[in-house]
Amino acid sequence: MKKKITVAIAGLGSRGKDTYAKAAKLFADRMEIVAVADIVSEKVREAAKEYGIPEDRCFDSAESLLREKRLADVLFICTMDRQHYGHAVPALKKGYHLLLEKPVSPVLAECLEIEETAKKYGRHVVVCHVLRYTPFYQELKRLINVGTIGDVVSIQAIENVAYWHQAHSFVRGNWRNSEESSPMILQKSCHDMDILLWLSGKHCKYVSSFGSLRFFKPECAPEGAAMRCLDGCKIKESCPFDAERFYITDGVLKGKSGWPMDVLTLHPTEESIRKALQTGPYGRCVFHCDNNVVDHQVVNLELSGGATVSFTMCAFTSRSHREIKIMGTKGDITASMGDNIIDVGVFGEEHRFIDVKKLASDLSGHAGGDNRMISELLDLLTGEGMQETALTSIEDSLESHYVALAAEYSRLHAGKAVALAKFGKENMV
Repeated sequence: MKKKITVAIAGLGSRGKDTYAKAAKLFADRMEIVAVADIVSEKVREAAKEYGIPEDRCFDSAESLLREKRLADVLFICTMDRQHYGHAVPALKKGYHLLLEKPVSPVLAECLEIEETAKKYGRHVVVCHVLRYTPFYQELKRLINVGTIGDVVSIQAIENVAYWHQAHSFVRGNWRNSEESSPMILQKSCHDMDILLWLSGKHCKYVSSFGSLRFFKPECAPEGAAMRCLDGCKIKESCPFDAERFYITDGVLKGKSGWPMDVLTLHPTEESIRKALQTGPYGRCVFHCDNNVVDHQVVNLELSGGATVSFTMCAFTSRSHREIKIMGTKGDITASMGDNIIDVGVFGEEHRFIDVKKLASDLSGHAGGDNRMISELLDLLTGEGMQETALTSIEDSLESHYVALAAEYSRLHAGKAVALAKFGKENMV
């Protein structure tokens, strides 16, 4: 019988409550939630009831949980970006292994201290770079590793954020302001920096970047736009960002009660959503918010061996998905994560198409990555996995953070090329 891993969760938002906690039901014979913490008492009460957690293991904050003796084998840290460091270091010292939501921290010195603390106390830290666990990217990695297209020379990649996702998360939502959370290239796209380095099997030498907040600002507001969507806005019928349409008409009234509707209210109904739009941040006009993160950005990388990467992140897309083209000395690969199709073109041969949907039965949760990440974490902690370190250990994950933060530095300095090694040394204090 496999050892059951005990889990404490700090932060019961979309990831903590709706993704990682639910994994306890899928892996009921392998993990058990024994403690939870969140600043919203209703979330704590419901989690306690759903997972049978006693009252003395329920806390009103991560800080309260961490004042207690170690309560579990592993702590899932699902709090806000700038809180991670303050929760991770004490947890490691207390004896917890960690599942740590990305980004690790928007401060490089804090990232390094978390890594060093984990080494000092002999603890595992798995960073939630879930893309590595998806059947889509694992198949791309396999194709590259077996030499299908030779040595990787250049990669083009795009993250299609989608206009509605940008409005929800990065204009009205929790990650709208870099001073409160992180630069968008780190918060949203450290996933991409990580996966591009992992696929190439190379390290980054130089970074340059351009981008800005082009559209979601007061000077771009159409004439007649109200400060809030429900305040008699004169253009709401033609506005694709109308909150009433998105969250109510095309949301709860069509039976949608999960993400992103449940970000506004724990139990979405027309009444509760309407109240949230009247009083909360999600009812604001997208042109009249306190957002400052970019809505488009390009990043260029020079990798070891001279390989290059061109990456684009853009809000102005109709679909939310990733696309990639990998060019090698013997062929190229073109793939769409939205369609789950991989086109393999070996020079001089007929194209071969791989349907990723046929490679796995479960493509839920980050295209199948979420549950696989949890499963591998459990294997790691029980010693039943084939690898001694996690696929997204903090040691393997931090280069993506250095690249993303170097890209943000370059963007803020007119696209100045940044030597990554020098940047890392200069920003570790």
